[in-house]
Amino acid sequence: MNRYFAVLLPMLDEEKSRVHRPEHLAYLDRMREEGRIFANGRFADGWGGMVIYIAENVDEAEALAKNDPFVLHGARRCEIHEWELVKGRLE
Repeated sequence: MNRYFAVLLPMLDEEKSRVHRPEHLAYLDRMREEGRIFANGRFADGWGGMVIYIAENVDEAEALAKNDPFVLHGARRCEIHEWELVKGRLE
């Protein structure tokens, strides 16, 4: 059964984030194409971003998060929380 994991990506190094942004976005595109991402985006205040991964368990979600170029190159750290999705209506 697939579960959802919210991965917070707080900013550690703005310069590294700028340099590795293309790799990060390409990684997210690949994960999205593989059906591994529910949603992602940056926080408008510049704090960092969040990715909601779809995974079997926390170990799989951690592996996905830690392979993000932002995390691999020390631009961001990652904090993982299992997320219990409750769907609402969008109007």
